[in-house]
Amino acid sequence: MTDFTVDDEGFRFDGKPVRLLSGALHYFRVHEEQWGHRLAMLAAMGLNCVETYVPWNLHEPREGELRDVGALGRFLDAVERAGLWAIVRPGPYICAEWENGGLPVWVTGRFGRRVRTRDAEYRAVVERWFRELLPQVVERQVVRGGPVILVQAENEYGSFGSDAVYLEWLAGLLRECGVTVPLFTSDGPEDHMLTGGSVPGLLATANFGSGAREGFAVLRRHQPKGPLMCMEFWCGWFDHWGAEPVLRGAEEAAGALREILECGASVNIYMAHGGTNFAGWAGANRGGPLQDGEFQPTVTSYDYDAPVDEYGRATEKFHLFRQVLQEYAEGPLAALPPEPRGLAGPVRAELTGWAGLGDVTEALGDPETESGVPPTFEELGVDRGLVRYRVAVPGPRQAYPLGASGLRDRAVVYVDGVRAGVLTEESGTLPEPVAGPAEVELWAESLGRVNYGPRLGEPKGVTGGVLHERQYLHGVRARGLRLDAFEAPGAVAAVPFGPVEAAAGAGDAGRTGLFRGAFSIEGAAGLGHAGLELPGWTRGFVWVNGFCLGRYWSAGPQRILYVPGPVLREGANEVWVLELEDAGEPWVELGPGAPVRTGAPRVVQP
Repeated sequence: MTDFTVDDEGFRFDGKPVRLLSGALHYFRVHEEQWGHRLAMLAAMGLNCVETYVPWNLHEPREGELRDVGALGRFLDAVERAGLWAIVRPGPYICAEWENGGLPVWVTGRFGRRVRTRDAEYRAVVERWFRELLPQVVERQVVRGGPVILVQAENEYGSFGSDAVYLEWLAGLLRECGVTVPLFTSDGPEDHMLTGGSVPGLLATANFGSGAREGFAVLRRHQPKGPLMCMEFWCGWFDHWGAEPVLRGAEEAAGALREILECGASVNIYMAHGGTNFAGWAGANRGGPLQDGEFQPTVTSYDYDAPVDEYGRATEKFHLFRQVLQEYAEGPLAALPPEPRGLAGPVRAELTGWAGLGDVTEALGDPETESGVPPTFEELGVDRGLVRYRVAVPGPRQAYPLGASGLRDRAVVYVDGVRAGVLTEESGTLPEPVAGPAEVELWAESLGRVNYGPRLGEPKGVTGGVLHERQYLHGVRARGLRLDAFEAPGAVAAVPFGPVEAAAGAGDAGRTGLFRGAFSIEGAAGLGHAGLELPGWTRGFVWVNGFCLGRYWSAGPQRILYVPGPVLREGANEVWVLELEDAGEPWVELGPGAPVRTGAPRVVQP
């Protein structure tokens, strides 16, 4: 019987010592039709293993509403066909720069600070989820002829808490559910992280981007025997909206990889191929030493300056890593698969239809609620999307400052139908005072939930109240517009589109809304991946043929959205643009895609 084990000396496959040369590739960040190509790229780089997280919120966005849990199994089958082993990190918390760290909003909204602890009610929903998910893993363990060799218990728990009772319970649950392959934990190479995140009897691994010898020395203080492994070798980094892009020099990263291997350790390159945060699933961070400061939303691209870029192409870093890994391979490396083809030439999509945000919300939004205070997104069951709050300013009364306390994250405000400003968490008061009586609308948007640190699970929307001077305005009507409302086949058919010229005549209301257009690709030879640009547009979401590419934002640094080749089709194609702040030119353009990242690092990851 085939087996994979961990002993005092290292990893063993059927009793033979092995070194794991792994790369992270998240199945949920790559179009399914591209899994095979991306896995072949990892094999060609010299890897023998692939690692993936599992985002609970993607598969159960609302309690009991399970969505395509089998995607993990299909990915693991693709891993087996590629001749690779698999490391699965099922969470329930994953971080991963993913919305809410992978936890569903109905979980964090209900349990708050009790998540990721021994709390019995929280553990009950985790157990129910794991019993739904884990058969996908159990059936594909190496002892059953599948590719799965390692499974993680939780994720970087030492960066969050110290509840050993919870961690030991979770490890036991994995075993109860049939996981027999070795379990492991992963944490930063710091004493407090390893003491908080390790579980007796489980392999502890370390996460870092450089300084392998120092990092492994710390790990050895806590785990004197067993294999050394860097479970996350950060070969690049991710970007935030409004910040400088991050690049890590290829030669420097290759040197750090070599140092890990010279220590006799195994490695998981994070990321080998990052992919894309489609459909608004990008998370966010908080700045400052305690992750409690400035809000930093993550961009749509998860390119990560990885060796295989967002478009599936080999970069300079790929070729340097391949040279390093070749020295540790048992034989010649696999040949590179053909480079993915880009769109044959630029294509312009004219936007000819428009519907205002109010009409879109009437057609696709949730029912409107009324309550004394503004409900949060969590209370309304909105994960990704926006909420329209409406409240009256009584009158007559003189003009006073009007704002929203506890706003997360951004809101466009209208007073009696006239745009009055944009509010943010940092700037929560309108520039001009408001007199009463008046009718106020706040279109609040979540820019991504925090995925790491003590602010994990913080609610979205107006979490305090709408204030006129120092007086709360009560009697708030709220209506959610969830992004997944656009996913249902034919959903947009219910939207009352008019000609795009109507937007220009609608005053302030015409600056936002859902814009629709079409473009044509002639001949199958012209098909391939594309990069989509929105000249002059401010902030919103784009769909091509019903597939949500994710958020765009003029704040940068990302200017081009990745369009997977399988999304496009020969002949007629459709595009929708949901603009939430200020529309641009009445067209978007698709081209062959963004260039491969090259050059010296502009900002080096920590």
